[in-house]
Amino acid sequence: MPIMDFLKGQFIDVIEWTDDTRDTMVYRFERYGHEIKYGAKLTVREGQVAVFIHEGQLADVFTPGLYMLETNNMPIMTSLQHWDHGFNSPFKSEIYFVNTNRFTDLKWGTKNPIMIRDADFGPTRVRAFGTYTVKVKDAGLFMTEIVGTDGEFTTDEVTHQIRNIIVQQFSQAMAGSGIPVLDMAANTGQLGDLVAEKISETIASYGLTLPELYIENISLPPAVEEALDKRTSMGVVGDLNKYQQFQTAEAMAAAASTPGSGMGEGLGMGMGMAMANQMANNMNAAQQQPHQAAHAAPPPPPVEHVWHVAENGQTTGPFSKADLGRKVSDGSLTRETMVWTAGQDGWKTAGEVTELAQLFTVMPPPPPPPPRPGS
Repeated sequence: MPIMDFLKGQFIDVIEWTDDTRDTMVYRFERYGHEIKYGAKLTVREGQVAVFIHEGQLADVFTPGLYMLETNNMPIMTSLQHWDHGFNSPFKSEIYFVNTNRFTDLKWGTKNPIMIRDADFGPTRVRAFGTYTVKVKDAGLFMTEIVGTDGEFTTDEVTHQIRNIIVQQFSQAMAGSGIPVLDMAANTGQLGDLVAEKISETIASYGLTLPELYIENISLPPAVEEALDKRTSMGVVGDLNKYQQFQTAEAMAAAASTPGSGMGEGLGMGMGMAMANQMANNMNAAQQQPHQAAHAAPPPPPVEHVWHVAENGQTTGPFSKADLGRKVSDGSLTRETMVWTAGQDGWKTAGEVTELAQLFTVMPPPPPPPPRPGS
């Protein structure tokens, strides 16, 4: 009843809002005749901002806290209404509570394919979709630019516009990124950050911000996806000849196992002839292998090293191993004699060289002494 609303508006002096929805962005606190008692208590909870509108003009904005609605707490309202010092009468004003929490899991997607030029596929079309998060950053700007006088403003009333902005910037980012289609799945995070950065200025003019933007999927037209599947299948198959032989054998086995089809006998004969031809080829190959082995060229002879000898500060040689053996016999080459051959790391003593060390082990023992006269 109007009289009850009037009495309720006169005696209630607590202004607050508790939100039990998940999509309300702005709620107008309804009072009878928009009349507010001077000195009323205003409770603004975390995740909220209270905005006062006086005769269509944005007045005071209250952040989370508990306030007494008096002249010292409402400087803009006091100036607009020309309140004198000591004013304590009821006043009229619209109060809007703005939800400053994040609104999550909002959807976006391309209605129509986006045309891009790809290095692998040439001109092609792609579609994309994902989610984003929106949050009110400037409550006063959001009220004047978007909400207006809407008493209960929800996310559905602004997400359509945001989706259009996201799709437009995503199309431009895709066209100018130069990322190949096959690499887009690995770069969705980079694309999402790029799109969020580009739309931040436009969204900020509404008093909003997008803390998160995700690209969940980028898809190609069915014809391109079919071509990709075929290319992938070819890569998995590997050797097409072996794969074809395997497929033929599978088909023949399936046909032969079908009773009464009349194909088993014919396939059996064909398989027998194929096996006979294969055996003949194997026998011919086996006969050709010894013949080829008989005509194989012998390996090249081993390379004999020649040695240089350092004697009295002079280099002599080259000498073969046999020459060095004779020098060992006549005593002109000992274990301490310095020798060198191609590929050896500097001069070494003959006793250090493995190939020459055996020359000193096969020397005959010294001859026996001559017999004594008269013995």
